[in-house]
Amino acid sequence: MTDQSVTRIHVAGSAGTDPYDVLVGRGLLGELPGLVGDRARRVALIHPVTLATHAEALREDLDAHGYATTVLPVPDAEGAKSAQVAADCWEALGRAGFTRTDVVVGVGGGATSDLAGFVAASWLRGVRWIAVPTTVLGMVDAAVGGKTGINTGAGKNLVGAFHPPAGVLCDLTTLDTLPVHDYAGGLAEIIKAGFIADPVILDLIETDPRAARSPHGPHTAQLVERSIRVKADVVSCDLKESGLREILNYGHTLAHAIEKNERYTWRHGAAVSVGMVFAAQLGLLTGHLDERTVRRHSSVLGSVGLPLSYRGDQWPKLLDTMKVDKKSRGDLLRFIVLDGLARPTVLEGPDPDVLAAAYREVSA
Repeated sequence: MTDQSVTRIHVAGSAGTDPYDVLVGRGLLGELPGLVGDRARRVALIHPVTLATHAEALREDLDAHGYATTVLPVPDAEGAKSAQVAADCWEALGRAGFTRTDVVVGVGGGATSDLAGFVAASWLRGVRWIAVPTTVLGMVDAAVGGKTGINTGAGKNLVGAFHPPAGVLCDLTTLDTLPVHDYAGGLAEIIKAGFIADPVILDLIETDPRAARSPHGPHTAQLVERSIRVKADVVSCDLKESGLREILNYGHTLAHAIEKNERYTWRHGAAVSVGMVFAAQLGLLTGHLDERTVRRHSSVLGSVGLPLSYRGDQWPKLLDTMKVDKKSRGDLLRFIVLDGLARPTVLEGPDPDVLAAAYREVSA
């Protein structure tokens, strides 16, 4: 049972998929068996090794409700998103006799959600899955929208599938023990939602940046809920990134290149922070964005402890990586920039000299 009111955010089905709800509140983990439902007999619980105790509590609850639960520990963070880890999960599902009516549950951060969703999408060409995100990043980004995937040597998330979850449980109590750097990293995606769609998010953070860095801050629930609503509205209209959904990639083109360059040792939110500062500069240099909003990027992101720059000598490598970004079309580089606050647009084929100039502004 929950220990206070629950916010339900509805994500409408699109592209032939079923709608689902994202539940946000405190003390929600007891809701998991209800989401699994009566048709399932088996549950696969995929979790990072660091959440073994948390996963065991969920297993006991699922077992008590009559499900045969298979617990699948995987590496922490981006280390989970490999073809080998996915294959290990498939083998475990086969040994457990997993059928089309059974359910995969992903418990953990964004990387675990990406992996669990991909395993569910590819097993028997698609079984139901439920996301139980335990980080800010997982709650506001990876768990919502149905983009699942793993990494390869060529880049991040280049292998995957669109496979929305059957439900999402965002239990805010799981954030209480999250390390401060992980918590702050998740704020990058919240701030992104503020710049592309909901400026109230920026206002709330600017009111008290220090409080925004804490799960016990007065606006935590509102920041999480507002960010989820931004994503829910977008993916309800465009599941498969055929148009509108691209705006959710604001700052991500450079961010993914930085992550690959750092062999995924950088937190995703840290890379997205630098990516948004770069995108703001790119918007300014191409006549899209005003200087005040550009400065606001650095101000808001810096106020919560996120990085604003990256190594200047890495530009050639980063540019090569960005050329294989999912938004690219052939040799045409494409970036999301802002025409103004909450007015995202696509910038196609920017001049290479302009790109380099924008990167110089974020070079350490």
